[in-house]
Amino acid sequence: MHISIQGLNKIYPNGNQALTNVNLDIQEGMFGLLGPNGAGKSSLMRILVTLMKPSSGQILVNDLDHFKNRDYVRSKLGYLPQDFSFFSNLKTYEFLDYAARLAGMKSGRKRRASVDRMLEDVGLFDVRNRKAGKLSGGMKRRLGIAQALINEPQIIIVDEPTTGLDPEERIRFRNLLARLSVKDVIIILSTHIVADISSTCEHMALLNRGQVAFTGSPEELINQAKGHVWSIDVSEKEYVEVNQKYQVIATVMKEDGWKVTVVGDEVKGFAAEAIQPNLEHAYVYFVEHTLKAN
Repeated sequence: MHISIQGLNKIYPNGNQALTNVNLDIQEGMFGLLGPNGAGKSSLMRILVTLMKPSSGQILVNDLDHFKNRDYVRSKLGYLPQDFSFFSNLKTYEFLDYAARLAGMKSGRKRRASVDRMLEDVGLFDVRNRKAGKLSGGMKRRLGIAQALINEPQIIIVDEPTTGLDPEERIRFRNLLARLSVKDVIIILSTHIVADISSTCEHMALLNRGQVAFTGSPEELINQAKGHVWSIDVSEKEYVEVNQKYQVIATVMKEDGWKVTVVGDEVKGFAAEAIQPNLEHAYVYFVEHTLKAN
C-alpha cells in the first residue's frame, strides 16, 4: 500500500483555511501525525477517509485517484474518529458484529470468530454481553478501536485513539498496532500524545496552521533538539526565575530544591547541563522555537 498526498488544500465556507499545500508520502508501516490543536490534523483525517473533499489537490492510493475510487478506498479502510459514536442499546458483541457486517463480512461463522478475536485483543471479551452504552469511557474507546480493525483493513486511520485510556490501556493499544504494522498495512496515527508516536512510529509529520512543518523519522526531529535541552538544579527562588525565562518541561523535587528540564538555545546564569532529548523534548522545542517563530 502507498498513499501520496499532493498539494492538498482545504478552505471551509467561513473562509478558514485548514490545510495549505500539504504534500506527504506515506508508505506501509506506522505513520505518526503530530501538531497543536487547530493544526489541521482532523481535517486531513476526514479527507483521507473520504468524508470530506479537499478544496484542491490530489490523493493517490496505490496510484489510483482517491475520490474517483472511493469504493475501493473504503473497502481497504478502517477508521476511528476522534468523536466515536455507537448504538448504545446494542450489546458490545452485537455492535461489533454490526460493524463487521457494514465492512462486508458476509459469512456468519467468520464474522463471529472475528468478533470474538477482536474483543479479546482489545480486552472487552468479558463484557461482550454488556450494552455498549453501559461501558466505561475507556472501554467505549476500545470498542471504537475494535470496529476500526474488525475487517482487517489495509489502511488504518485513527484520530486521537488513546484519549480516555489509562496507561495500561494505551500500552495495550500500542502493542496491538505494532502487531498489525508488521503486515502489509498503512497505519496513520493522529495524536497529541507524543509517547504514542515515539514508541510505535518509524515515520511522522508535524502539522502547524495547516502546513507540514516537519516530515521524517522521530530520530530526525530529536536530532534537531540536540544541544537545546537542559537539566538545571535550582533553589526555590531560582525556580521562579527559570520558569519565567525558559520553557520548563519537567520538574523533580529534591531535598534542597528542584531538578528542572528546560528547552532553549542556551541557558544563562545557571549551571545547566545539556542532556539527550527524547521525542517529547524535541516536539516542545520545535513548537516553541520553530513554529512560534514563524
